[in-house]
Amino acid sequence: MPQAVATLLNARWIVPVEPEQRVLEHHTIAIQDGRILAILPQAEAATRYQADTCLDLDKHVLIPGLINVHTHASMTLLRGLADDLPLMKWLQDHIWPVEARWVSRGFVRDGARLAMAEMLRGGTTCFNDMYMF
Repeated sequence: MPQAVATLLNARWIVPVEPEQRVLEHHTIAIQDGRILAILPQAEAATRYQADTCLDLDKHVLIPGLINVHTHASMTLLRGLADDLPLMKWLQDHIWPVEARWVSRGFVRDGARLAMAEMLRGGTTCFNDMYMF
């Protein structure tokens, strides 16, 4: 009898962390309790597991989450503000005056939440922020 799991992700390609330099084709990721239980060929997964949710991703590649090691996440709220200028002119004449007027805990919170949503949508699952507060 197949083992019950929460989710099966049937993907065309999976690029696992290990083994390195390897792309698995037509494999399944079995997920239970928020953890990867197994990565195995789709045919084997079909006989071994029964899932509450099964996603067929035959045109997708699954990769590990990306890590952004240098962000100023809350500055998403300042996106596009005079961004075509040389760095010091941009900072001194535009960014620093705007920050002096508008930056608060709420600004940082809201900007960080927006940035996190955008990062997650793009595959970033971990980030290091270097902004205020």
